[in-house]
Amino acid sequence: MIDAAKPVVGGLPRAALVLLLTASAAAAQERKSGPTPSPPGAAVYFVDVKNGGTLTPKATIHFGLRKMGVAPAGMDRPNSGHHHLLIDTPMPAADRPIPNDFNHVHFGAGQTEAEVELTPGEHTLQLLLADKDHIPHNPPVASEVIKVRVVSPTAEPVAAGGGGAVQQRPSPPGARVYFVQPRNGDVVGRKTLIRFGLTGMGVAPAGFDKANTGHHHLLIDTTLRALNERIPNDFEHLHFGLGQTEAMVTLPLGTHSLQLVLADADHVPHKPPVMSNVIRVTVTRTGRKARPRRHHNR
Repeated sequence: MIDAAKPVVGGLPRAALVLLLTASAAAAQERKSGPTPSPPGAAVYFVDVKNGGTLTPKATIHFGLRKMGVAPAGMDRPNSGHHHLLIDTPMPAADRPIPNDFNHVHFGAGQTEAEVELTPGEHTLQLLLADKDHIPHNPPVASEVIKVRVVSPTAEPVAAGGGGAVQQRPSPPGARVYFVQPRNGDVVGRKTLIRFGLTGMGVAPAGFDKANTGHHHLLIDTTLRALNERIPNDFEHLHFGLGQTEAMVTLPLGTHSLQLVLADADHVPHKPPVMSNVIRVTVTRTGRKARPRRHHNR
């Protein structure tokens, strides 16, 4: 029986209603997190950028990660994820895919560093790891928010013949990089696994300076501006600085050109360059060729 001395709301004692609402709120809060767990002590952090630091408009930022591994988007591996850089924006919803725009920069190829372009002035930066579907882990693995100031460097005269060129490491005779899959002319889905082949050289992570080695870069719908400069790191030039030999890549619908380029510890192509042939693939929703329409005679 309900005690008449206790307040009743909607047919329930107030105390019971409070307990029910508290439980519902707790359940709702629990649902507001991603489906992929993160291990205790996992942390993501900026390696070389500090709170209050100063950056140039084009700055290379390195991402650090503890107690988890890096895996490209679309690759389902326990205790792993890929990096996202939040620029001048708060943390996104923890139970939905992170947006992909100028304020939420994705590194779905598994990059652990990136050259970022920022306008002069004050900015906030934060790193956020996410699972294969771009959803933050549970609990989220995020860095602290840091504030940086971007200033334009004073122009310096360029020495004759300099032009931004850097020292190129030699490649051995017969070295070759190629696509294992897909092949030229293939029809693929929007998320497609690309495998890199290499003969005559070894694979080594970026920053690891060892003779006759390098790491892969994938050029999408673009060509290199110069063979004696560092390869850019953006949506058209994907870096695989961990030494990956395959990657799950998301491509828009339509026909695209792909090319592999090997580069040294500093992301500079070798001399002579080790580059694959350019291949073309067509991306469809089904990953298959469209069937020709049949015309029925009346």
